[in-house]
Amino acid sequence: MSPVRRVCCLRPRAAGTGHVGTLRLRGLLATLILALGLASACAHAEASPSVVRIVTTADGHQLQVDGKPFRIRGAGLQDGDQEALAARGANSFRTWHTANDPAQVRAMLDRAQRNGLMVAMGLHVGKERHGFDYGDAAAIAVQQARILEQVRAHKAHPAVLMWVVGNELNLEARDPRVWDVVESITQAIHVEDPHHPVMTPLAGFDPALAELLRARAPSLDLIGVQLYGDIVELPAKLEDARWNGPYVVTEWGPTGHWESPLTSWGAPVEDDASRKAALLVDRYTRIIEADAAQGLGSYVFLWGQKQERTPTWYGLFLSSGESTPGVDAMQKLWTGRWPHNRAPEIAPLRIDGRLAIDSVVLAPDAEHRAQVIARDPDGDPLAYRWIVREESRATSIGGDPETLPPEVPLRLAEAANGDLRFSAPTTPGAYRLFVEVRDGQGHAAYANLPFHVGPPPAQE
Repeated sequence: MSPVRRVCCLRPRAAGTGHVGTLRLRGLLATLILALGLASACAHAEASPSVVRIVTTADGHQLQVDGKPFRIRGAGLQDGDQEALAARGANSFRTWHTANDPAQVRAMLDRAQRNGLMVAMGLHVGKERHGFDYGDAAAIAVQQARILEQVRAHKAHPAVLMWVVGNELNLEARDPRVWDVVESITQAIHVEDPHHPVMTPLAGFDPALAELLRARAPSLDLIGVQLYGDIVELPAKLEDARWNGPYVVTEWGPTGHWESPLTSWGAPVEDDASRKAALLVDRYTRIIEADAAQGLGSYVFLWGQKQERTPTWYGLFLSSGESTPGVDAMQKLWTGRWPHNRAPEIAPLRIDGRLAIDSVVLAPDAEHRAQVIARDPDGDPLAYRWIVREESRATSIGGDPETLPPEVPLRLAEAANGDLRFSAPTTPGAYRLFVEVRDGQGHAAYANLPFHVGPPPAQE
């Protein structure tokens, strides 16, 4: 006699229930047992880590998850929209730090698992340029203990892909002991978690840096390389450094503000949204996907929005949430298909017929004309938004936080579609004109142009 039947027989029969009541009880118990079994299976699955390995094949290095090839198609994302990322065809994202609240991190990983995304887990490591002292043994020990606690808390989650130790620790760093600390952390993680690789992302790459890594951090399983406009030099950089190990391009995207053309007063010239999308396609196709021997994939920067010199320079979304042509480009690269409705296309912005590279200087309070040409591939009607802000005075590097420059009120004579007649600010100084073009379908394009009111200061 089965346990279910025994329970049914021993349970006192309610008056008037008879055989029907017994059948109902059997059904409820069967459902309960099935639910408990499923819950137990799910709990077991959640407690079982994905086994991630880098293996050597006849064709080079290959990342494998649970024995299956896994080429990273991902983006940098700390607090952005995972669902949108997955819907566009990505299979992974990276973070820059792991929160101290385990429940918060677990919720992020659970969400990633539901979306079919693997996570390269960022582990914050103190930077020399922020004042971290790599000669302070006590601070180093506290840092490593914190990192190991985070690894211990999340190593069993099946959405964990690898551990990312620090970020651009070589940027403006002079103390080579940073790599001794990376080595110590890497070895400790390997002991704590043998199922996931360990890497560190680097700002650029050169022979001297490669020698430091070989000498001081040999336990790293792979490296991350972060390049923007100069990503076209990646093959030569690897060759010059005699680096034949595996790597991931952990940041890449538009041409960086530090490597872009400048106006005569030193303002960087930003590409428009359509130009950036074209560069993403070229750089991904020609450089990232062209290397299947050492390259394991990439994380485009940034699946979200941030202020860094401008509020549009690096984010693939506007601050109001609309996706830009760069998002469409990444979907096409990841899936081979364009979205059913695409973001608007846009050309460079002009003031009085002049481009940003022309170092546009305006007279205070004088009337001027700005023009931009935009079109929508789907024929959606477009809405234009014009904004002027003071030019950023930030000098930070490496993505350190910046403050959004204040908006400047303008006297508008006329604004119709891509044509704007306005009066320049009355106060001399450096400004930037922005235009955002929305299609009403959750997509947008943008362009901006730095200009100067009154004679610009002489540059040294």
